[in-house]
Amino acid sequence: MVKRRRRKAFKAPTYEEVIERLEALGRVVVDQIMKGEKPYFEIPVRSLANTIWDSRRRILRLGSKKAIRDFFSINESKKFMQTVLMLSLMLRARRENDYPTIRDLYYTGKHTIEYVDHLGRKRTEETWYDQRESNAIIQDIEVMTGILREHMGIMHDAKGKIVGNVIIRSKGYRIDLSRLGSGAYAIPPNPDRLEILEVDAEYVLVVEKDAIFERLNEEEYWRREKCVLITGKGQPDRSTRRMVRRLSEEFGLPIYILTDCDSFGFYIYSVYRSGSISLSYESERLATPDAKFIGVAVTDIYEYKIPKNYIIKATERDLKRAKELLSYPWFSSKAWQKQLKLFLKRKEKIEIEALSGHGFKFLSHRYLPEKISTGKWIE
Repeated sequence: MVKRRRRKAFKAPTYEEVIERLEALGRVVVDQIMKGEKPYFEIPVRSLANTIWDSRRRILRLGSKKAIRDFFSINESKKFMQTVLMLSLMLRARRENDYPTIRDLYYTGKHTIEYVDHLGRKRTEETWYDQRESNAIIQDIEVMTGILREHMGIMHDAKGKIVGNVIIRSKGYRIDLSRLGSGAYAIPPNPDRLEILEVDAEYVLVVEKDAIFERLNEEEYWRREKCVLITGKGQPDRSTRRMVRRLSEEFGLPIYILTDCDSFGFYIYSVYRSGSISLSYESERLATPDAKFIGVAVTDIYEYKIPKNYIIKATERDLKRAKELLSYPWFSSKAWQKQLKLFLKRKEKIEIEALSGHGFKFLSHRYLPEKISTGKWIE
């Protein structure tokens, strides 16, 4: 049995280093105040306008534009105070070795401030009105410190799963991911805390849909084809993307992505490969530039003669999304332009399950092995 040798990879910060960086951010504000200066944060702008396509590295990354969050600015003062509040909560959790969820942080920081305005009227103000506000502040702190929230010990609803000939160590326990029966291993919020000991596989197959993952797992496709099987259950969370990146970066495994044949499936592939616009500041740790789209491609509908009763008419939302993808530079290759233009012309889509029109085992016994062995993928 030939096992994959581990390569040198990204080293996650220790909790001591996390505390040091969070304290350093707070110390900047304290120093400003002690010098009699107006306190402010300088924050990289997380927006589409400040998102850059790095064609050499084949990832989306954050540009150089920054914004000033000034305590004495009427428009920014509340966000400044929210940032200080969230920073204190995150730092407290790390010092006490706690693992709060993003919802915990929202509720712990949420309270009503009562005050009297300049006209003598009683007023109230909420620290934040909904979780979107507090989540945005967490992301601001991530980008200012350069630390993923997962490395800060902040938990979220992880949804990814993995199975295959992989042995890991978690909290001292040795876990064989090939001996889970009909189940699979739930990828934790911070996969960097997992020690990947052994990998005996030729590639990683990432499946968009959980139901298809379960079907392939039940067939033990991963054992027969000697691969690692992963799903992010639709739009992948950060943990799943990080796990895929680790297997590619540390073990040199080819990554193949299988999604529905529609514009939203195509975008899911691009999130794995190039990163997302909203998290472009973390693409270096979450994106996998060498990931390949194995299907289902638009041309597959006609090359594999998918029965008409499995073909679905594309919605206006599908077509609008496809037009957006056409304009993205990370979809500018001839192969992707061909697929997207054909999608817009024919206005047809299919789900992965449409391959069952040729039999239930067509996906696992012909389609996937054939496309991988012949190199019929798209980048």
